Amino acid sequence: MSYIGENLLPDEHVVYRAELHWIIFARAILVLVVGLVLVFVPRIGQAGLVVLLLGVVILVPPFVAYRTTELGVTNKRVIVKTGLIRRRTLELLLRQVEAISVDQSLLGRLLGFGSITLTGTGGVREVFHRVRDPLELRRRIHGQVA
Repeated sequence: MSYIGENLLPDEHVVYRAELHWIIFARAILVLVVGLVLVFVPRIGQAGLVVLLLGVVILVPPFVAYRTTELGVTNKRVIVKTGLIRRRTLELLLRQVEAISVDQSLLGRLLGFGSITLTGTGGVREVFHRVRDPLELRRRIHGQVA
């Protein structure tokens, strides 16, 4: 079961779940493609195998991040959990949310990802990068706050 599902309060239910965008895999995919191309080039095929291995190694951290990051909005809180070995959580009551900002580059707008910053009472300020459809996440949070 997910972290969010295991930590729901009484009479609390999940309204929306967000996740990281596939763009977190872009660097590893690029290295893997270069490695595949190099494998088929005469005389440097072994270098291509090394680049392929490097691509697989580079793929591991974003894969772990993708599988272990949970972002959710419930009818009472915003819950975010990141990490596998070193877990980091943010559980912010909706009434404590002061501001939500979305930052999207041109590429982010084209592909549908961006950074979202949650600011809460007491100086809590958390930034989450490469979130898929951050405007929808912001809309869902605002919908529960209102």
